[in-house]
Amino acid sequence: MTRPPGLTKDAGFQIGVSRTLPLPSEAVWRFLTGPDGIALWLGRGAVLSRERGTAYRTDDGTNGEVRGFHEGTRIRLTHRPAGGGRETTIQVTMARAPSGTTIGFHQERMSGPAERERQRGHWRRVVADLENSMLPGPA
Repeated sequence: MTRPPGLTKDAGFQIGVSRTLPLPSEAVWRFLTGPDGIALWLGRGAVLSRERGTAYRTDDGTNGEVRGFHEGTRIRLTHRPAGGGRETTIQVTMARAPSGTTIGFHQERMSGPAERERQRGHWRRVVADLENSMLPGPA
């Protein structure tokens, strides 16, 4: 029997979304880890410590714990939606690319295909919002 798309052997359902922005990695990282960037991808009010094991909480009650913070390249954290939904793991990655910086959002341990598709839409909107926030609009 074949596995449904996005179902892993050990981490439940997962989804990943990435985009390359024509910006230097330092600028992208600075925005992603600053208050405006964190508000876009994690939620307003969250403050992320660089210390593993540190808790965070957004204004809407979403919470979790920092599992890894590698300056300039990767953030890994747990994520429990407000209201006590299922805990998932989110990883944000950055890598230099010939045309700028590739940013990726990966979420795993989702409950099923419906949550996976919902989160695919969410991460696509996040990437579009980041791009719109960081790149100058038409003159």
